[in-house]
Amino acid sequence: MGSTIAFYFDFSSPYGYFAAVQADELERRTGRAVEWKAIMVGSAFKASGNKPLVDQPLKGAYSRHDWERMGRLLQVPYRLPDRFPIPTLAPSRAFWWLADGDPVQAKAYAKAVYHAYFADGRDISDPGVAAEIGREIGVDADVLALAIQDETWKQRLRAETETAIAAGVFGSPYFLVDGEGFWGADRMAMVEDWVKRGGW
Repeated sequence: MGSTIAFYFDFSSPYGYFAAVQADELERRTGRAVEWKAIMVGSAFKASGNKPLVDQPLKGAYSRHDWERMGRLLQVPYRLPDRFPIPTLAPSRAFWWLADGDPVQAKAYAKAVYHAYFADGRDISDPGVAAEIGREIGVDADVLALAIQDETWKQRLRAETETAIAAGVFGSPYFLVDGEGFWGADRMAMVEDWVKRGGW
């Protein structure tokens, strides 16, 4: 087995959600572990001079339509939340706290957060909601709530985001494999082919 596939995502990214529901299959098909990495995509936007798709003329309407049809294509529940986009500091800090001790549980948490936001319309920016989602997958919500406010995990999220930007990450989802970057859920087939062919 070669190096891992780094999967950078922001919990407020619909395309990140669609990548998340396919990540396990990508791992299975490539034989490479997919390493989940929560980031603050807003910081990446500032570094690249970009802005959210919904705020861009023409692209905004296209994206809303595309998210709906991607949900149908992948046969996963999806609806644009009433509040969108939103800050995702709380669940992202919680993710890194979990990942530090149990990456498998952190991945389960990430999937649960994505579902809570894009399927159920819950306000994941609320630290209480972020902690409650942890409880729903078997995590002590009180301990998780403390971690969300802990300076250690605030700094960890900032550091992970800065490291990602330094590696060229500018959006969500973004995959990095063998030093090669791929942006977008629609590039997952390219990631798979890159791994299987050893690049091109």
